Amino acid sequence: MPTDTPPVPQPAFVLVRPQMGENIGAAARAMLNFGLSHMRMVEPRDGWPNPRAVAMASGAAGRVLDHAGVFATLPEAVADCAFVFATTARARDLTKPVMTPARAMEHARALAAAGRKAAVIFGPERAGLENEDVARANAIISVPVNPAFPSLNLAQAVLLCAYEWGRQGAGTAPEVLALAGTDLASAVEVERLGDHFEERLEAAGFFFPAAKAGGMKLNLRNLWSRMPLTRADVQTLHGILRQILRRRDG
Repeated sequence: MPTDTPPVPQPAFVLVRPQMGENIGAAARAMLNFGLSHMRMVEPRDGWPNPRAVAMASGAAGRVLDHAGVFATLPEAVADCAFVFATTARARDLTKPVMTPARAMEHARALAAAGRKAAVIFGPERAGLENEDVARANAIISVPVNPAFPSLNLAQAVLLCAYEWGRQGAGTAPEVLALAGTDLASAVEVERLGDHFEERLEAAGFFFPAAKAGGMKLNLRNLWSRMPLTRADVQTLHGILRQILRRRDG
């Protein structure tokens, strides 16, 4: 949920001459998904406010639109920004750094940490930013998309940049194990499971020939330690072995 005073200065996402209210609303939703709330617009085609944008923003994201700034020109929209990124998929005859969204948002966070405000500008849906717009930027953001079909919807472009901003500040682990109400098995529990398997396999004559038994047991121990077994897993495997024994004895 956005706040009036974000703990880290946010970049302004500037929609330059957006054409459809639905895309403005979708962009607001994409921003709020990743904690961004500073939207600005330059000459929205259908004027402002736009009921279609509000309908598309759906609920909480309407707050992004409520506080959006509307400007007559791009220079006015980025006047308080120390660094401006321009999003574009087309080659430009302009000498500028070209960054991926990840690198751009990394740089934006470094600027924010130094107390400097950044802006990311997005062009209109039909043709994107004009060269005159891009010329006002310090760097270009280019998404590594399929070169045969590089066009992104306005809200998609906003989402990609917002995601990278949020991802880099979230401290979210790239992978976690969902334990579904149980805990990981302790080392001693896994050790006892290995003992149980060895006992049953030994009785079944599995470790044959005797010369290879040591290596076979070592591989099994390595298999158990390699698995992220839960306590429920261990109990299930013990139960399977006991049931097999009961069926055999029966």
